[in-house]
Order: sequence, then structure tokens, then C-alpha cells
Amino acid sequence: MSDTAQPQVTHRHWILVAAMLAMFMAAIEVTIVATAMPTIIAELGGFSQFGWVFSIYLLTQAVSVPVYGRLGDLWGRKRVFFIGTSLFLLGSVLCGFATNMAWLILFRAFQGLGAGAIMPLTSTIIADVYPPKERASIQGWLSSVWGIAAITGPLTGAWIVQHLNWALIFWVNVPIGIVSMLMLARWFPESHNEKGQKLNLAGSAWLMLTVSALLTALLQAESLGYWAVALIAGALVAGMALLRHEREADEPLFPMAIWRSRTLVAGNAGNLAIGAAMMGISAFLPTLIQGVNGGTPLQAGSALAMMSIGWPLASTLSGRLMQKTSYRFTAQTGSVLLILGTSLLLTLHSSSSVLHAAISAFVIGTGMGMTSTTFLIAVQNTAEFSIRGICTASIMFSRMLGSALGTAVMGAVLNYNLMVRLPGHNDPVQQIMSQPQREGLGQGVLHSMVNEVAYSLHWVFVVSVGIAVASLLIARWVPATKPH
Repeated sequence: MSDTAQPQVTHRHWILVAAMLAMFMAAIEVTIVATAMPTIIAELGGFSQFGWVFSIYLLTQAVSVPVYGRLGDLWGRKRVFFIGTSLFLLGSVLCGFATNMAWLILFRAFQGLGAGAIMPLTSTIIADVYPPKERASIQGWLSSVWGIAAITGPLTGAWIVQHLNWALIFWVNVPIGIVSMLMLARWFPESHNEKGQKLNLAGSAWLMLTVSALLTALLQAESLGYWAVALIAGALVAGMALLRHEREADEPLFPMAIWRSRTLVAGNAGNLAIGAAMMGISAFLPTLIQGVNGGTPLQAGSALAMMSIGWPLASTLSGRLMQKTSYRFTAQTGSVLLILGTSLLLTLHSSSSVLHAAISAFVIGTGMGMTSTTFLIAVQNTAEFSIRGICTASIMFSRMLGSALGTAVMGAVLNYNLMVRLPGHNDPVQQIMSQPQREGLGQGVLHSMVNEVAYSLHWVFVVSVGIAVASLLIARWVPATKPH
């Protein structure tokens, strides 16, 4: 597909609304389901399988993101978006009819397969219809959807499970998705592949095998035990086969232009770091607030929500900053904010206020919003139209992979410190986070456990700072030019 295949549009704002609706549908899915899960478990049972409800969704989403991105380049954005969104809506409907946890996990897999198309293709569609100078500010609008979803998702989920049937938390996706597809069908002109390229099926299969094995090992390491090591070994073997196949393929899944461009490599490496750093706060800040500080889930959620508020604000600001300075300066500014925010986490202790944690989360959110938007816009403005879909998808795939890696590495750091500092205690984090167990501990024992858990979390945050520093180094790779 040549650059002349870029569609000419006259109703860009309606296309933006459609993209925001689709993005909101995918964003709210994460928060609304998490809120409703206690009610769902109470009705369906299967608490031991609880983690798989989220893991299978993330897994199928991650493995399908690059494939959808490439298909969007080959078959056209609109057609592939419709396929993915239809799968997502089908999975949503089926989730509402699940009669036990096993069926719910299977239907969540369908949801994830569809969700893999929504994120990269909505962003690519916006890049198709807006010129380079406007893309950064428009991406700020898309990012704002995540902030709205972070606030409305838990509230909506709580209201639905309290007053209505829990199945509605999945079914609310259907009208939103249908409206988004109808709007794109009406106003977004389809583009076609002029070169007649085909999807690299063998490369896609090796990629899915590699990512499935790796993410399953990372997301379910505790429950898998030594099987996680076997899965990681399998992922390495499959990854090597993927690399060999990509070098020899006439039409590789990841075009060689991605790896030859310094900007595209920086964008992927930067998002890998951002995804990993993000888990330092998303996964472990609530543990500190509830376990170490004795706060409530509401306080933990409120502090964490500040990250989702800072992200879109900084994303919007980054568009203006890029226009006045350069990609590199904006990315470096965001990285400095990320380093500052993660460093603030190091100052948290057992008597820190929730406001202290919220400020740290907000600063981290601003850093992530600025860096992620800058990396994405730099990549989209560098990539030719014919590979923009896979380039955008690779950025989002890198962030997902970074999140899984970050969770695994920081979880290992936490567990190692707890094993060394509290060798005689079984799952000390659970003991101090569960209110009944916490109350059953003596004051001396509780004080000692809280201090040791706080110290262990401190080292987790040290790792977050290190990853943030890495993002600053990566930011030097992006060009010192303005969008044009």
C-alpha cells in the first residue's frame, strides 16, 4: 500500500467521536469488571480461578494486537476494526450468560481477542485522518477517555451489581460498540492494499506461541511453580524460531523498516519501559496504602486514580510542547517527571498520608502521559501509511509486554525481600491487608511486619526509579525535530 492510499475525509470529528467511544468501551472494561468480580464469584463460585478471568483477557489481547495491526495495513483499518469489535461484543454478550467460572474464562478469551483490535486500530484510524501537526493534540482526546473510564468504571460497576444483574457490566458494551461501528461505517472511507500482500501466517503463529508462553509464565508464575520455567524456555525457543522466520520471510509480520528506523525502535523500547514502570504503582501502591498504612480500598483506588487523571492532562500538553520544542525534548521532559514521580514513591512510609501517595501517582501519570504520547506520535509520523497499523500496534504491544515483565520482576523483588526479612511468616502481605487477620496480630508483631513489608516495597519502588531512568536514556533516540 502506498502513501497515496491514505483516505481523504471530510467528517474527521465524527470519526474522532467514534474512536473515543470504542476506546472508552475497551478502557472501562478493565475497571468495571474488577469492581464486580466479588459479586460474580459469589454467584458462580470458582475463587481459585479468579486470576484467570483477568489473565486470559490480557493474554489473548496481547497476542492479537500485532496481528490486527498488520491486518489493518493489508485489509484496511475499517474492515479489521469491525472484525475485532464484533468479536469483542460477542464475547461480552456470552460473558453475561456464563453459568460458571470456566465458561466466564472462555468467554473472556473471546473478549480479549476482539479487544486486541480496538486499541491499535482506533489510534491508527485517527492518525490516518489527522495530519502530523494535529495528531498529538488529538491523541490527548483519546487519552482523556482512560481518565474518564478510571473514574466512571468502578462507580458504574458498583451501581450495577447493587441494583441490577451483574451480566449488565458486560452487556453495556454492546450499544457503545454498535454506535461506534455505525459511525465509522458512515464517515470513515476504507482504504485498500494495492500490493496484494498477504498476512504472514507462520510468523503470526510463532508470535502467538512465543507471547502466550511468556505471558502465561509471567502472569501465573505463583500458581504454575516450576512449570513457569518450562514455559519461559518454550517462549525462548519459539522466539528464536520467530526471529529466524522473520529474517527469511518475503513478507515478514514486522516489516524490516521497523527495525531500521531509530525512531521506531525507540518508540517500542520506550513503551516497554513505560509499561514496566507503570506496574510499580498500579500493582504495588495499593498494597502500601492498605497494608502498610492501614487504608481502605477506596483510599487506595482514589490515590491510584490520580495517575489516570494526570495521564490525559499531560498527553494533551505534550502536543503543544512538541510543536514548540521537539519530540526529544518532550519525551525527555516526560521521563524526568516519571523519574520524579517514582522517586516520590521512595519517600512513602508507614505514616505517609493518602495525599502523599496521590501526589506521587499524579506526577507519575503526567510523566507517562507525556512520554507515551510523544513516542506514539513520533512513530506514527515516521512510519509510512502502508505500515502505520503494525507500527502503532507494536507500540501498544510493547507496553503490554512491559507491564507483564514489570509485574513479574517487581513481584520477584518483593517476594525475595519478604522471604529474607520475614522468613517465619506465610504470606505476610495478605496478613496485614486482611482486616480480620490484621486485628488478630499482636501490636508488636503487626508493627514489625508492617515495617518489613514497607522496606520490601521500598526496593520495588527502587526498581521503578531505575526503569524510569532507562526511559530517559531511550528518549535520546527520538529525533530533535518538531511534528510537520
